[in-house]
Amino acid sequence: MGDAFFSEVPGPIPFGGLDSDDPLAFKVYQPDRMVLGRRMEEHLRIGVCLWHSFAWPGTDMFGTGTLDRPWLAPGLDPMDAARQKMAVAFEFLEKLGVPYYCFHDADVAPQGDSFTEFRANLDALTDDALGYQERTGVTLLWGTANLFTHPRYQAGASTNPDPEVFAFAAAQVKHMLEVTQRLGGQNYVLWGGREGYDTLLNTDLRREGAQLARFLHMVVEHKHRIGFTGALLIEPKPMEPTKHQYDYDTQSVHAFLVRNGLEGEFQANIEANHATLAGHSFHHEVAYALANGLFGSIDANRGDPQNGWDTDQFPNSVEDLALPLYEIVRSGGFTTGGFNFDAKLRRQSIDRTDLFHAHIGGIDTLARALLVAADMVEKGTLSREVEARYAGWSSPLGTAILDGTETLASLEAKVAAGEIDPVRASGGQERLENLVNQRIWAVDRSSGG
Repeated sequence: MGDAFFSEVPGPIPFGGLDSDDPLAFKVYQPDRMVLGRRMEEHLRIGVCLWHSFAWPGTDMFGTGTLDRPWLAPGLDPMDAARQKMAVAFEFLEKLGVPYYCFHDADVAPQGDSFTEFRANLDALTDDALGYQERTGVTLLWGTANLFTHPRYQAGASTNPDPEVFAFAAAQVKHMLEVTQRLGGQNYVLWGGREGYDTLLNTDLRREGAQLARFLHMVVEHKHRIGFTGALLIEPKPMEPTKHQYDYDTQSVHAFLVRNGLEGEFQANIEANHATLAGHSFHHEVAYALANGLFGSIDANRGDPQNGWDTDQFPNSVEDLALPLYEIVRSGGFTTGGFNFDAKLRRQSIDRTDLFHAHIGGIDTLARALLVAADMVEKGTLSREVEARYAGWSSPLGTAILDGTETLASLEAKVAAGEIDPVRASGGQERLENLVNQRIWAVDRSSGG
């Protein structure tokens, strides 16, 4: 059935250009189009997540599933259903024409009655995935373990007050890290979905922080033990499902890593909707990660500004993506990471082709934002402005301050003698915002193809 599930889409999705009336055609994205000396596909490194797209039935807190996902129907043999799901997923990946996918262990394998059975199920389905990868050319961007859905994780995984839950989570991560290596995964992600607290009344913050640090050290140790050459990523999120999560934002993750001797071992997997939940812009989170050597990969999505939760919608704003992509491109681009669509259909989008429409729109939005970012890099739209703003730090005074020649006392003496008398300069924020809009409009006016 997998080969015929998306029967209305012959695939692969073609490039139609901006004037195309075909909703199942890319308007901007061309994998082989050269942008700043690199293929568009290599810049964006697009992946599809298996959890929202194939393991989620369309439920919400007030309603049951609405999506057409027959492999999730009750009463099916769990392994037969899992194989049907995988067949459909790879049909989608091949027809969409993207190079990568991502998944949690529980997205693929039935739980079974024990960890041993769960592990065996995952191993058997990993064999199947290897065959699909060889046939389609699609490879694994990253793998991860689901340490938040099962009731055993109601109080967290590594931060759980019960060491047996910690041990179970460790077993799960060990095996999934090995599965990721076996599938040629380029990264392994840890998202602390319940590594936080709901109330401080029964929480020992110091103890839970120490547990989390030990868990991360164990992951690093096993990575090196098995020779996994991919990157380890931590995905920040401020809250939800917990009231407060310890990986609140990229800066919090950075501080935790430095404090616990883990700096250099982990990078950040940044999600746009998580950034806004933390009170930041997506641009900020990407810029901070790049400035501090933490940039790893991206979960591409958006939230609804009128809702205070993680709505995981597909990105549709070039304006929101152009500046994060500018930061990425001007810094040299991805190494092992990419843009994974951690986004789900709306519950009323129940046609099978809606999954294609959602991804096509998101990919085209990324492609257009990439063209804007490349344009700003080529024209030095912002780099010249930043260089001019900090030019004083290349002067004798700026150099002497930074190299330690100047002290508080020597600077006081110069100021008191009238040798230093600062003159204010405009930051020109509105002018810079206009420059960015001008470049967006200029790319919009071009053919885009």
